[in-house]
Amino acid sequence: MTRAVDASVYSPDMLSSKYGTRPIKVLRRALQIFNGLGSFALKVWLDQLNGELDRKMRLRAIELRQTFTRLGPTFVKIGQGLSTRPDLCPPEYLEELSELQDALPTFPDAQAFSCIERELGRPLETIYSSISPSPIAAASLGQVYKAQLKYSGQVVAVKVQRPGIEEAIGLDFYLIRGVGILINKYVDIISSDIVALIDEFARRVYQELNYVQEGQNARRFKKLYADKEDVLVPDIFWDYTSGKVLTMEWVEGVKLNEQEAIERQGLKVLDLVNTGIQCSLRQLLEYGYFHADPHPGNLLATPEGKLAFLDFGMMSETPEEARFAIIGHVVHMVNRDYEAMARDYYALDFLSPNVDVSPIVPALRDFFDDALNSTVSELNFKTLVDGLGAVLYQYPFNVPAYYALILRSLTVLEGLALYADPKFKVLAASYPYFAKRLLTDPNPYLRDALIELLFKDGKFRWSRLENLLVQGKKDRDFSAKDALQPVLKLLLGPDGKELRDLVIKEAIRVSEAIILGSAIESFNSVPGPMRTFVFNGNASGPFTISAAEQQSLMELRAQVIKIWGLLQSSENFDPNLLQPILQVLQEPEARSIGGRVVGGISQRLAARLLQQVLRA
Repeated sequence: MTRAVDASVYSPDMLSSKYGTRPIKVLRRALQIFNGLGSFALKVWLDQLNGELDRKMRLRAIELRQTFTRLGPTFVKIGQGLSTRPDLCPPEYLEELSELQDALPTFPDAQAFSCIERELGRPLETIYSSISPSPIAAASLGQVYKAQLKYSGQVVAVKVQRPGIEEAIGLDFYLIRGVGILINKYVDIISSDIVALIDEFARRVYQELNYVQEGQNARRFKKLYADKEDVLVPDIFWDYTSGKVLTMEWVEGVKLNEQEAIERQGLKVLDLVNTGIQCSLRQLLEYGYFHADPHPGNLLATPEGKLAFLDFGMMSETPEEARFAIIGHVVHMVNRDYEAMARDYYALDFLSPNVDVSPIVPALRDFFDDALNSTVSELNFKTLVDGLGAVLYQYPFNVPAYYALILRSLTVLEGLALYADPKFKVLAASYPYFAKRLLTDPNPYLRDALIELLFKDGKFRWSRLENLLVQGKKDRDFSAKDALQPVLKLLLGPDGKELRDLVIKEAIRVSEAIILGSAIESFNSVPGPMRTFVFNGNASGPFTISAAEQQSLMELRAQVIKIWGLLQSSENFDPNLLQPILQVLQEPEARSIGGRVVGGISQRLAARLLQQVLRA
């Protein structure tokens, strides 16, 4: 921390005072950017007019990569984001822009080695027994050498910051922020605070310039997420780290977008992407601390089949309230409860509390009724983002900066998956995690969301519970012992009266289905002639239930038995999971519920018996 005490922090006021008095330098850079991007756009437009767009695609892709490289680190980061979006860029562009991840121009090795000695305060030969004479990779903000520590023989990666990087980035953000101010002032169609989004992004980039901060990010990330056997986070060597030099454990691996190389190791890209998605869901919705820059250069497939995360410069956090609101939002989307979806935007900090959400509901209904026709699991994440974006633009939404980084993180992962499987759906892969959290998380917001999902119009939806259990079991951390425990606690709590009434009603219906269903099944197993003889020629037996009602009872009984089978088939199933239920059944409120259920069943069976006697 002492070595990083002079690390720069992003300050719009500082940039304004620094560049506001240097108009010539600012104008020169603005013309450079306009000339680079403007000439490229003009060439593409002429290609389209002349019908040569496809023929010159590769040439233009190379030119765009070269333009981004010439314009410097800020535009290299833009190119890195585009390189993971096959839904936005043709294959030629994806291939060329992917080189921006670690094939950037290097700066002189002598400058890098001098920086290491200056930052660590020791001669190079006293630190490393060997170091590669040239960089292994060059990124937007620095370049990486492979070395061996002298004291331990440990093989490490040494990242050294580019000289003059702070000056280049500062000027670009000063210009971009100026454009953002103009958009906020004159472009009414965009309701989000563009300047706030730019400031948030700039703050993250400036944090990347402090390598001690990046090392702390890596340590925190490893503590939270590397407990899973398929996730790898390299160790940081603090004695050899400073504000501009970062030394970490060397990781052997292949970039996640190199499908053929991964498959040659006997691994599957989609398995690794699924690992990335599950880890990202934990980042976004469990602890709230997430990697905001997961491009292919920062994600490696190791020979052991692990997913290695690198480059922890750009991290962000999801507020606790927003984490639960996001899960609830998915539940409301599944239920097509658009009023509740609109109210979620308060918790997500999209809307101020004084904004009326009622006009937003029809817009949500128009989009999602159409989008959900093919079931939620078939939805592409980008489809949702684009559709929600169209809604956001029409109303006074303010998209928080953390949400923009979440979208970036998930769209990058979906983009990587699309390399291997064009039909891959992030939402389908995310279902097991959402189901597990709903079934087991004691948070009141998620508990209420689960009740809302299972009950509709006073009726219990067994199909929804079955689907949640089927999906939840796919998550390796799912515990049958914890499933539905939060709801049980509410059921017996002081605030559970309304839920108790619903559960008692459903318990009576299920008990009746099991008792009568078992009796009907036993009756049907008796041979036909014997049935006729025993019941005096009545082939339908002692039951006065219509065929439709019999079918309904048997279906309900079968569904309940199936759900119990799902719980039993869980890997960590233990009959002792019933013990907490038996314990709470000793409580006075539970005994009251039991008495009401028994009384209700008795009344229904007595009514059926009386009906039978009267008919006889």
